[in-house]
Amino acid sequence: MTDQINPAPRQDNQDPALFGQTPSQTVGPFFHYGLPWKGGADLVGQSDMGARPELFPEDHYVLNLAPPKGAVGGETITLEGVVYDADGKPVSDAMIEIWQANAAGRYASPDDPRTDIPLDESFIGFGRASTSDEGLYRFRTVLPGVVPGPGNGLQAPHIAVGVFGRGLIKRLVTRVYFEDQAANQTDPILALAPAERRDTLIARKVGDAWRFDIVLQGERETVFFDI
Repeated sequence: MTDQINPAPRQDNQDPALFGQTPSQTVGPFFHYGLPWKGGADLVGQSDMGARPELFPEDHYVLNLAPPKGAVGGETITLEGVVYDADGKPVSDAMIEIWQANAAGRYASPDDPRTDIPLDESFIGFGRASTSDEGLYRFRTVLPGVVPGPGNGLQAPHIAVGVFGRGLIKRLVTRVYFEDQAANQTDPILALAPAERRDTLIARKVGDAWRFDIVLQGERETVFFDI
């Protein structure tokens, strides 16, 4: 009599025992024809800042520019900097996102209920840019106004920044503040950073641009926030 051997349980990708939450994946490299769109880094004009057309054939560079913008109120600024890795080398395949209030201090979001502050219909407050071979990113935007903070206080003018890059499991989140703003001294979020590291969150005027380098690791690592 031959003994019967029960087959092993099925363990292919249809087995419910294998179902579960999809694990986090490494972020990047990016599809440059879809994520950093033409004009994505120009929040006030009609240039094609933000994309890197040299990374794919010219006949594939068919992304549309954003619709024409009207006049955007406030002081137009250039925000730029280099993304560095732990060894101090530029990161050439990162992607930077920014989100900010308009010059009057109101966000282009239905979650901002302050109808007493004008909404700039030509300014969405969101941008996205690739870094260059030299690790450089650049945005054209406006200097934001003050916005409400915890406890009915006010936050200093700032821009929220998201950093995506190869080897990062999740995006890194930081902020750009601007030197010589008196409100920096009482900003409740800036105060959360150790005093000796707050300067890593401060953009400084260099020529006609505001300079804000982002250091992912190492001695001068930028302060990043948990979200």
